[in-house]
Amino acid sequence: MVIKKNLMNNKQEAFTEEEISKSEIKRQAEALKLIGRQLVELNTKQLAQIPGSESLFHAISVAHKIKNKNEALRRQIQYIGKVLRTEEVEAITAMLDKLNNKHQQLTHATQRLESLRDELIEQGDTKINTLLEAFPALERQKLRQLVRQANKEKKQEKPAKAAKELFAYLKPVCL
Repeated sequence: MVIKKNLMNNKQEAFTEEEISKSEIKRQAEALKLIGRQLVELNTKQLAQIPGSESLFHAISVAHKIKNKNEALRRQIQYIGKVLRTEEVEAITAMLDKLNNKHQQLTHATQRLESLRDELIEQGDTKINTLLEAFPALERQKLRQLVRQANKEKKQEKPAKAAKELFAYLKPVCL
């Protein structure tokens, strides 16, 4: 009885590991077609950043040529989905996400830089020392001068000219 039960469990495990349902295969194909559609919408500069084979890029270039013909474009995107089955889709989707979220990433980086600038103005030399450890390309004297000017302007309630200069100084190094 125990042996018979073990054999049944092994058969069920083999069945679930080897066979994927038709519905799952269709969902995967639809996902690949969606990725293909996103690839077709990219321009040539963005496509150059995408990892892929020559056959994938050829299929995408054909899709660019037939963009005005709806049925032909649909079939070509279906073909691109088929080509994507042999590609490394994780790397392609990661690069697509990066390209699509570039603006959002830049916004977050700018916000981090603004908060770093504000911390420098509030904390002074202690924050300057930690920043110099992280970014040795920065000049201590220039940082201290800009922070002092920004503090002075803040106390006198003047426009934040030095704070803007500090942000501009940090931007190329810290972003």
